[in-house]
Amino acid sequence: MELDLSLDASGVDVDGPHDGSLLSNATWAPVLLQWIEHVRSNPDLSCPSVVRLAPEVSLGLRFTDDAGIAELNSQWRQKSGPTDVLSFAALDDTPDWLEGAAVELGDIIVSLDTAHRQAADHDHSLRYELHWLISHGLLHLLGWDHPDERSLSAMLTLQEHLLDITGNVLPKDKWTNTCGDRVSPDRHQTSTS
Repeated sequence: MELDLSLDASGVDVDGPHDGSLLSNATWAPVLLQWIEHVRSNPDLSCPSVVRLAPEVSLGLRFTDDAGIAELNSQWRQKSGPTDVLSFAALDDTPDWLEGAAVELGDIIVSLDTAHRQAADHDHSLRYELHWLISHGLLHLLGWDHPDERSLSAMLTLQEHLLDITGNVLPKDKWTNTCGDRVSPDRHQTSTS
């Protein structure tokens, strides 16, 4: 399967010891491709049949600031203020009979300002936080949701697994303080839609 990734990081910078690679197509395309392949190839995981059969998928990944994501949050979710990640799934309108064509998954938008704060609040790297947020947004694009605690727990467990398979594992001493909290709906107010 091929991935057509449209990445937009215009107007934002990564502060601190990170270089521009955190916001590059070269960083995110292989990670997203590996995650999508993992979900679509596992019959035990929920995944739309058009994605399982597609020779190519495409998605947009946009990095913005709190002001940019707050505007989108207000416009599309009627909620004021910034959030960490938003996702806009395109698969809702894709018929199951559309096999063999490239499939548009939708768009993931991440606030770098909020990602920085959350990484600092939970004492882990910005790289880890971005992987966490983008994996969450991707699962929403693939049809996953968390209307109740059981589905939230399943989704967060899969996120942890996706991070593990791409080498984004937190040291054990940080796991209970950070990852364990994420299983609780209060930990991470990830508000994708």
